Amino acid sequence: MTENKNLNRRSFLTKSAVAGGAAAGGMLAAPAVLAQAPLVIKMQTSWNDANIWQDFARDYASRVEEMSGGRVKVDVLPAGAVVAAFQVLDAVNDGLIDAAHSVPVYWYGKNKAASLFGTGPVFGGSATTMLSWFYEGGGQALYNELTQDIMGLDVVGYMGFPMFAQPFGWFKEEVNTVADLQGFKYRTVGLAADLMAKLGMSVAQLPGGEIVPAMERGVIDAFEFNNPSSDKDFGAQDVAKNYYLSSYHQASESFEFLFSKTFLEDLDPDIQAILKYGVEAVSTANTAKAMNRYSADLQFLQNDAGVNVRRTSKEILDAQLKAWDELIPELETDPFMKKCLDSQRDWVSRVSYYELMNAPDYGLAYEHYFPGKIKL
Repeated sequence: MTENKNLNRRSFLTKSAVAGGAAAGGMLAAPAVLAQAPLVIKMQTSWNDANIWQDFARDYASRVEEMSGGRVKVDVLPAGAVVAAFQVLDAVNDGLIDAAHSVPVYWYGKNKAASLFGTGPVFGGSATTMLSWFYEGGGQALYNELTQDIMGLDVVGYMGFPMFAQPFGWFKEEVNTVADLQGFKYRTVGLAADLMAKLGMSVAQLPGGEIVPAMERGVIDAFEFNNPSSDKDFGAQDVAKNYYLSSYHQASESFEFLFSKTFLEDLDPDIQAILKYGVEAVSTANTAKAMNRYSADLQFLQNDAGVNVRRTSKEILDAQLKAWDELIPELETDPFMKKCLDSQRDWVSRVSYYELMNAPDYGLAYEHYFPGKIKL
C-alpha cells in the first residue's frame, strides 16, 4: 500500500469537512450552531436493483443513518454502478468505494480460501453455526489473516445474515440420480464449482444478473443462485420449471460487509462502532425479511408460475458429501486452508453436537399439524 493510499477519497473528504467546520465555527458568534453535512459512505453491492438483497443492503443503510442520528448516510449503489459485481473487493481496497455488500466467494478467484468463509464443506453445521464460528470460534481472526496478512489488502470485513441453505437449483428436466447430472453446463460459484465438477457437470461462474440470459442463450442449461425471491426476480421460472431445494454445495453462507481499513480507522470511534454493530442489527432484520419473502415467493413459484418444487434426492446429497470428501484433502495441501478447515471441524464437532442433540424433530411437528404438505 502506497503512502497516497492512506489519503483516499473518503479520508480527504472527512478531514476536509471537519477542518472546514472548525474554521467556519471560529468565525461565528458563540451562540450560533453550525449545521454539519452528514458523512456519506459510498457502498456498492454485488446485486442489481431488482434483487431482494439490494433491499437487505438498504436495510443496513437505514439502520446506520438512524443510529447515527443522521450523521452518517450510506449511499447504496447496485452492481455495475462503479465496478462489476465480482470486483467490489478490489474497489474497496483501491479506495474507489468506501464499502461493499457482497459475499467472499465472489473473490474466490484471487484466493480459494475465500470460499471457506461461507461456502466451504458442510461438516454438519448450519449457516448460523458458521456465522457463530466467525465471531466466536476464531473465524474472524483467520479472515483477517487471509485478507490483510496473506493478500495484503486494505480491508476490514464483517459477516451478517446467516443464509438459508441454497437450493440445488433449476433444471429443465427432472434430476433424481447422479447419472441424470452428467454433462450439464451448470452455474454456481466458488468451491461449489469444484464440487459440481466432481459430480460430472461443467461449471460457469457468473454473477446473478447474467444467469437467466446465459440460460436463454444455451451457455448454461442448469443453475443455482441462492433463494426463491432472487430466483423469481431473475425470472428463473421463465427458463426452467424444475426447482430442487436442499443441497450441501452452499449451506452455510453469510453476507460480507467490506470496508476500506484506512477509511474506517479514520472515523470517530462511535461511528466505527455503529458501522460494525449495524451489521449485527441488520442480520436479524434480514433474517426476518428473508423468512417472509422467501416463503411467499416459493408459494408463488409453485402455485402461480407452474414450477415443480422438489427436494433433492438422497442419492445426489450423498454424492455431494462424497465429493466433498475427495475435495477436502486437495484443499488441505494449502497450509492456511488446512488451518481454517481444522478450526471449522473443531467448532462444528462441539457446537453442532449440542445443536443436533438438543433440537426436537421440527419436521415431525410440522407433519403433525400440516399433514401431507411436504412431499419427498
